[in-house]
Amino acid sequence: MDHQNYVEAVLSGIGTDPDRVAVHQPDGSTITAAGLTDLIHRYAHALRDRGIRRGSTVSIMSGNRAEVLAARYATNLLGARVVSLYEGMAVDTLAVIAADVETDVLITDAAHAAGGARIAERAPIKHVLTFADLTGPTTPIAPEPVAANDIFCIRHTGGTTGHPKGIMLPYGPYTERLVDPKRPRLPGVMLVCSTLAHLAGMMADGVLTAGGSMVIHAGYDPARALDAIEKHRVNIVWLLPALLYQLTDEQRRRPRDTSSLRAVIYGGASSSPVKVAEAVETFGPVFTQFYAQTEAGAVSALGPQEHTRPELLGTVGKVLPGVEIRIVDADGRDVPPGGSGEIVKRSSGDSRGYLNNPELTAQVWRDGWVHTGDVGFLDADGYLHVTDRLKDMIIVVGGHVYPAEVESVLLTHPSIAAAAVFGVRDSDGTEHVHAALVPRSELDLETVRAHVTEHMGRQYAPSAITVVDAIPLTDAGKPDKKLLRSRVG
Repeated sequence: MDHQNYVEAVLSGIGTDPDRVAVHQPDGSTITAAGLTDLIHRYAHALRDRGIRRGSTVSIMSGNRAEVLAARYATNLLGARVVSLYEGMAVDTLAVIAADVETDVLITDAAHAAGGARIAERAPIKHVLTFADLTGPTTPIAPEPVAANDIFCIRHTGGTTGHPKGIMLPYGPYTERLVDPKRPRLPGVMLVCSTLAHLAGMMADGVLTAGGSMVIHAGYDPARALDAIEKHRVNIVWLLPALLYQLTDEQRRRPRDTSSLRAVIYGGASSSPVKVAEAVETFGPVFTQFYAQTEAGAVSALGPQEHTRPELLGTVGKVLPGVEIRIVDADGRDVPPGGSGEIVKRSSGDSRGYLNNPELTAQVWRDGWVHTGDVGFLDADGYLHVTDRLKDMIIVVGGHVYPAEVESVLLTHPSIAAAAVFGVRDSDGTEHVHAALVPRSELDLETVRAHVTEHMGRQYAPSAITVVDAIPLTDAGKPDKKLLRSRVG
């Protein structure tokens, strides 16, 4: 059965006040709501003329700008699916992704046009276009009806099988969340200072649907972010924890008027209770932390008033309405109340598995439950604590890093005999990639970083290396990363 297309709700929200400024661009220019609507329909005509239909795939590689949102809405308006190609990944990796999702059209901004051409040399893509190529009339196109399980977005995260995993997100649950009258609305002005290819872009959907507007920055700079909050009376911002700490430090160094802030939303990595308490002291009770995964969707939240209770800042809040969780042991059995185990979750908002990877999908989605790979417990008051990770995975600013992938690349370097890669948290709780290396000849950090960056992308490159005579092993014969971590932590 056909289902409402979420873009219809976004267009309705944008159209509530056509003359308002809907977007402040990174270069200082502005786009009205009417102008953004025209841009979406112009792009939709251009894509339809190139064969994009329900079930087609459009990949986008661009820095932050309104055109990214317009291209995504235009693609989804036609019932097609969107894939973001992340700037931090190497061209070969991006080409594998583009081929895996069967990209029909690749859209880039001018700065990434050469990179798009290199991807097209390695992947079978029908059309490679820049935003400037997307010309056409602005006549409105009716949203294409879609099935609830049709995929609107494939989002990639690091993988252990040689290239990133594509997580399939369906139209139905996303549309329901966006239009649900019981869910909190996000009207007002949102500052976008992290990539529109991830959660900031989805939050933008909610803000525009509620009739709000965007202030888009090309990247993150805490001083510029605070200046924008003061100048544009920003109400909403999304940040990773490490970026939140920088914002707090900058505000303490040179205070701005941030009284307009109503919702500072953070998550995506573990956070430091001490640093979050400093942020609350600096900005007031305007914070919401979400615990979520792309595979599982949002699981729990810690709200603004709960942030005024320091004893709760080490938790990830309470489970959200409509979400069920269990804490299970290694055999999938529920642990006793208060016991620690893997967090498993189910709700209507779960993703639909990994593209072209039924084996891994079966491992993560079992008996209707998403196995998060995170270890935690529920306390007596119903607050969820996340204490450890079952997966050998490092969460860095920019995405997920699977150590096995980085180790494989390191071992292709002629000067490296053995390697073990693991995450190390700094005093703020932010994870960084660390490599313990057994050298064949003299090594330095920049050589190692350049090698990994060339083959995988900069987010995978180690922040530090330790040279060792041998990689220590556990009794099972595996690298003892716990021991290595203790030596450098």
